[in-house]
Amino acid sequence: MTSVHDFSAKSLSGENVPLSDYRGKVLLIVNTASKCGFTPQYAGLEKLHEELSPRGFAVLGFPCNQFGQQEPGDAQEIQSFCTLNYNVSFPMFAKIEVNGAGAHPLYDFLKSQKSGLLGIEAIKWNFSKFLVDQEGRVVERYAPTTTPASLKADIEALLAG
Repeated sequence: MTSVHDFSAKSLSGENVPLSDYRGKVLLIVNTASKCGFTPQYAGLEKLHEELSPRGFAVLGFPCNQFGQQEPGDAQEIQSFCTLNYNVSFPMFAKIEVNGAGAHPLYDFLKSQKSGLLGIEAIKWNFSKFLVDQEGRVVERYAPTTTPASLKADIEALLAG
């Protein structure tokens, strides 16, 4: 596997989605949770998605329950929470694991491309973010504390080519 486009993932509705569907778009891939201190970042992620999607950008949300059991719901509960509380319109995928033996292959790839603080590959917490260019290459990794609004300049630089 040489790019994000080589992977697929199940949507919240259970459909298999080839990430090659996003070829040519700048992506922000985020592991999310509904009951986390960072959950309000959904609002910022949605704002980025609304503002920049017409220019070839997409946020991809991957719910994960590995950190403090902060995403306990099933797909329908996650969808309802995101829609009712944050009006999320960006693609949300089925709940996955991002660390350990059961980690989704996409996340194994993302972590291998950009390690975190002190070179540690493991995802530290919910709302870790990976910025991916139009060719599916991982350009940057951001900590959970990094706000979506602070990423706008990096995203726009990739969109500008």
